[in-house]
Amino acid sequence: MRILVAEDETIIRLDLRALLESAGFDVCAEAKDGEEAVELARSQEPDLAVLDVKMPKLDGIEAARRILEERPIPIVMLTAYGQDELVSRAVEAGVFGYLVKPFREQDLLPAIAAARARHDELQTVRAEAESLADALAARKVIERAKGLLMEKEQLNEQEAFARLRKASQASGRPLKVIADAVVATLAGDE
Repeated sequence: MRILVAEDETIIRLDLRALLESAGFDVCAEAKDGEEAVELARSQEPDLAVLDVKMPKLDGIEAARRILEERPIPIVMLTAYGQDELVSRAVEAGVFGYLVKPFREQDLLPAIAAARARHDELQTVRAEAESLADALAARKVIERAKGLLMEKEQLNEQEAFARLRKASQASGRPLKVIADAVVATLAGDE
């Protein structure tokens, strides 16, 4: 797994790199401020980012928000501050993990694993929601096409659906494409 580390304190950044590499991760990029983190996330395309909250130029939470706008990856925030307001901002930005400094390897590695798991779950849910939305949209246009065929051709529901299905099979096109064409053709006659 390729990891971006963004930490303005050099010693902590080097410690993080050493911890991650000893755990078998590839630290593909290191940033010393939030703007650099966003640029490196764009150019290096890491699989995960570990960002400090308080960094120059752009804080870690805003950097996380910008990174996630372009490419959804799991992000773990590091901070010396456990303030509720910071945690809330991090969660709103889409961050998946939050660690308070000083941290140890036994804190960091489970936070990374949890962030990856939560990110994967969210991606799965988003894909399912998108698939359901597509199915619902297809169902709506098919129902509309059936209704138009029933009205214009004096068919019952089964006959209208059979005609759509037959046209789909004959043309080798999805039922939704056929239904869209029927709606475009027959709805214009209304």
